[in-house]
Amino acid sequence: MKNFLRKPNEKIFGLKNLDKDTLIFRVLPRFLLEILRKYFRMEISGVENIPRKGPVVIAPNHSGFSGFDAILLGHIIQQQAKRVPRVLTHHFWFLTETTAIPAQKMGFTEATYENGLNALKKGNSIVIFPEGEHGNFKPTSQRYQLQEFKRGFVRMALEAQCPIVPAIVLGAEETHINLKRLKFTKFLRGSVIPLPLNVLPLPAKWRIVFLEPIHLPYKPSAVKDRELVHEIAQDIQEKMQVAIEAELHRRGNPFL
Repeated sequence: MKNFLRKPNEKIFGLKNLDKDTLIFRVLPRFLLEILRKYFRMEISGVENIPRKGPVVIAPNHSGFSGFDAILLGHIIQQQAKRVPRVLTHHFWFLTETTAIPAQKMGFTEATYENGLNALKKGNSIVIFPEGEHGNFKPTSQRYQLQEFKRGFVRMALEAQCPIVPAIVLGAEETHINLKRLKFTKFLRGSVIPLPLNVLPLPAKWRIVFLEPIHLPYKPSAVKDRELVHEIAQDIQEKMQVAIEAELHRRGNPFL
């Protein structure tokens, strides 16, 4: 157990002396995340592409419906890049106090433009999924086919004058199988939810790759140029799709 709980050059002292909040929101999540990391035989590369200080937008693909990719990305960035990212996540996490409190303790922030920009202006790193829920809840039959990127992440980077680091996550698609994406038309209009096949995660091998940072050569006023912002988002989506296909070819069978 100590191997899971120990940070590099850090000793964990008596657990009985820790308060309840520390145990529930810091020690236990770290312990469980390390178990997941070993269960998924996780491989990580390109962490050196994440700036060690200053604002940065980390933009991964989104899949697997469970949110494991958001949780594990935050954990990996904190451990290996030595940064505490603000992970912008679905508003469903914040509908009740029961889910909102643990979400906030894990570094989750409701995915709004204002929240992301405020974090960047304070010099923080943020994780935002440009596909949104349409990527996370897409059926497994469309696995690794990026859904249309929303443009908020580009506008945030322009306003904050910070780089964008695209990230590729492989494995979440096979860990949780989604049969269909359901759309609400009467209640919660515009919302979508998954129709999962499994709840317990399958032991697919995960690989996370942080690509080279993209520095946008434009002033903050470019945020008003809708055509330019759309073009930048499309270019980044195409770049990530090519990288995903290359990584899939390199990976082979995800369960071996």
